Amino acid sequence: MASRFPRLAAVQSAWAAWAEPTQKPAQPASSPSEWLVASHVPPSRHDAIFRLILWPIAALIVAHRVCVLAANGHITDDYTTVFLALRRFWDGIPVYSENYSFVDPHYLYNPGATMILSPLALVGHVAVARMVFICGNAAAIIAAVAILMRMFGFRLRGWGFPLVVAVAFVTEAVQNTLIFANINGVLLLALVGFLWTLLGGRQWWAGVILGLAIVIKPVFLPLLVLPLVKFQWRTMLVGVGLPAGLNAVAWLVVPGAGEYVSRTMPYLKQVRDYANSSLPGLVTYFGLPGWVGTVLFLVLAAVVVAGVWFLLRLRHSDPLLWACVTSGLLLSGAFLLSSLGQMYYSMMLFPLVATVVLRRSPMHSAAGAIGMVLCLSPLEWEFARWPVYGQWLDTFLPTVGWLCVVVATAMFGFQAFRRPPGGE
Repeated sequence: MASRFPRLAAVQSAWAAWAEPTQKPAQPASSPSEWLVASHVPPSRHDAIFRLILWPIAALIVAHRVCVLAANGHITDDYTTVFLALRRFWDGIPVYSENYSFVDPHYLYNPGATMILSPLALVGHVAVARMVFICGNAAAIIAAVAILMRMFGFRLRGWGFPLVVAVAFVTEAVQNTLIFANINGVLLLALVGFLWTLLGGRQWWAGVILGLAIVIKPVFLPLLVLPLVKFQWRTMLVGVGLPAGLNAVAWLVVPGAGEYVSRTMPYLKQVRDYANSSLPGLVTYFGLPGWVGTVLFLVLAAVVVAGVWFLLRLRHSDPLLWACVTSGLLLSGAFLLSSLGQMYYSMMLFPLVATVVLRRSPMHSAAGAIGMVLCLSPLEWEFARWPVYGQWLDTFLPTVGWLCVVVATAMFGFQAFRRPPGGE
């Protein structure tokens, strides 16, 4: 048969060689552990798979916060208040002419901040300007997260970046910053930029960034401690001189600038008894004796100062940890002890939260972790049967959170102070 039909024999042999397996089929796994190993994704594909999953999730969360929640707005509309005040600046009408007896959002920026924020009112339509501002805030928050990731040694092309962006935009701080359309997203970028340039030795730029942040929100003033203890005099000079210079110039160009001193500053010194999560706000709300508030204030201020002193031990041996923890301690102390504290201020604690990836951090403690959850979680404590208690929790859980952060960071500083050089 083979000799008579040579072509047919060649085809048959080729088919047999192709159809026959080259190796024996794999033996079925003999145990569940072998089944798991056989079904696992190869480690080389983990990063690609996580990125494929997390980027759409992050984009969806960001889009929802910006295009739905922020676009819908809220009864609290910080941007329109600022826009109208800046329009008065351009129209030559006294800026600080509001009635502070109402509970509506008030324009509280100093003349220097008014001057540098005035371009925001050049867009004619307030709704369009508001959405542009919200998108700019969202972009600033993402940029701040990106810089933080690089500061802590992570690649932006990995899956960690979309994960952190998604988690950040789930927090109450980011959510309400976008909904209320305030400037805290830009200020977060300024804070991270200041830490980045400070640690990088770019003293002039660090001073410029911190000076601008102080002009817009004086709560950043305590951060001058960082360049002070590092003897970075150029940063100190610009950080103090820029706000003073801008306000001196603005005093000449802002209509009715003198009313900021006569009308707005007395209002800023008042402790309001609504929507105020600071310690003085809690004391005022519950009508506690004045001496109780004073004692608590002095004790907690002493804890903050002591914690900053203890943390100095780390400023040369671990500057990244020192800068992020010290800034978090100073800012959480400022939020807790100032006349007005809002929960969404806690966004400025993101650099402190980022230290959780380091070998040691106050975020490794129960107090630090619980404090951050109380400060940043978007939970609303609304009880149908006890609405007053729900209101108390919504308002004063951030107070407890800031207190936990202050205690946790101060204790971490004390432990670092007691640890011998080079000790773990």
